[in-house]
Amino acid sequence: MKLTIHGAAQQVTGSMHLLEVGQFKILIDCGLDYEKDRNIQANENFLFKPEEIDVVILTHAHIDHSGNLPTLVRLGFEGQILCTPPTADLTELLLLDSVNIFMRKADKGRKHRKGKFNTAAQPLYLQKHVMDTVERFVTIGFNKPFRINGSIELTFIPVGHLLGAAAAVFKVIEDGVEKSIAFTGDIGRKNYPVLDDPQTLPPVDYLVTESTYGGRLHTKDKTVEQALVETIEKACVKEQGRLIIPAFSIGRTQSLVYSLNKIFSSGLLPPVKVFVDSPLATRSTGVFRKYHYLVNQEAQDFYSKRGDEFEFDNLEYVESLKDSRQVSNYFEPCIIISSAGMLEGGRIQDHLFYNIQNYYCTILFIGYCAKGTLGHRLLRGDPIVHIKDRELAVYATIKQTDVLSAHGDHDDLVNTVKQQDKAKLKNVFLVHGETSSMQALADALTGEGYAVTIPAKGVSYLLS
Repeated sequence: MKLTIHGAAQQVTGSMHLLEVGQFKILIDCGLDYEKDRNIQANENFLFKPEEIDVVILTHAHIDHSGNLPTLVRLGFEGQILCTPPTADLTELLLLDSVNIFMRKADKGRKHRKGKFNTAAQPLYLQKHVMDTVERFVTIGFNKPFRINGSIELTFIPVGHLLGAAAAVFKVIEDGVEKSIAFTGDIGRKNYPVLDDPQTLPPVDYLVTESTYGGRLHTKDKTVEQALVETIEKACVKEQGRLIIPAFSIGRTQSLVYSLNKIFSSGLLPPVKVFVDSPLATRSTGVFRKYHYLVNQEAQDFYSKRGDEFEFDNLEYVESLKDSRQVSNYFEPCIIISSAGMLEGGRIQDHLFYNIQNYYCTILFIGYCAKGTLGHRLLRGDPIVHIKDRELAVYATIKQTDVLSAHGDHDDLVNTVKQQDKAKLKNVFLVHGETSSMQALADALTGEGYAVTIPAKGVSYLLS
């Protein structure tokens, strides 16, 4: 076997790993890299020929794992894309949303270049390419071995993180010898709202694992509900202001809405109006309802006793752009949940534009913000930010909490590796993390006696 890391090498985004078994080529994930100096077109530069890939394995729907699939198809890939059923449905929604984002940016670029030589970036792919991609999805359930060919077997193991998210575990017969390798995708955490805990992976010879929170521990002294109650009480009850929560439409929003449902239905706070301003969040919540049998037992019990965990009094899903703009005219205390989580586009930018200079507004970040994004600039304390062609002073209160992070922390990552048989596991490859996070995790694992590699992009490793 030969392994080449083509994406998320010493950075977080752009997951893409090539596994070669003889002449058979398997691509694990094909995500958008949005850390390439903001040049989206750089995602066309595959270091392999797309037409030579035999099959793609998709661990989960998030755009840094799925977002470059239509480019792969557009440039010649003709094989199947294997994933779980929820991943197929959620990925379709995310990819179509990406097309809309590309088109808006292209239109904006053309307007700025009006009357000049037009160098506006063209969309990376179009709706046609997304639909061509969706047609290639073949879905496989969890813990059901699937034979890709006569010598390669794939099993999806649930890892939490997102509905349908899976580790891809391969058993390979090569030259009469059985070998095994697992790709974790993104690893979730225990006791996370809506989602089941990650399952233990079977023993393997090689492990390719994410390292997002290497060297960092999540807050342990507060539950999700306690942290939210504390912030809402100050922002909306005592100060009678508004709380804006940027949240990814798929996964984070559903966990947040469920947590708010538990808070308000239990009377922990007086009623506060909650707006979910993201059509994508509304549609993806429908996917969570469709696969309700995959949510965790707590959420299923809540549904049995109190009804839909994604609906409650004073909760409003905002659909039209007109209604979204009316939210700005709602002057009572309220909570606004909107996408995108890193503030790079979406309706959240409108809410920021009208509220960033509001002393009675709190902006609560509940997820990771990549370097270079507006979210990252706000979190590092920039006093002035650029929003919708204007430079605006930041008067709103900026807060962050990790209680709703869907990634396992340093201890979770270490424990994932320690569940492996040390005598069998030959090497651990670290991907999907900043260099400092990878090094901290590598140091911890080396100290436990594991062989660890931090791959460079495009470097190949022979797996004997």
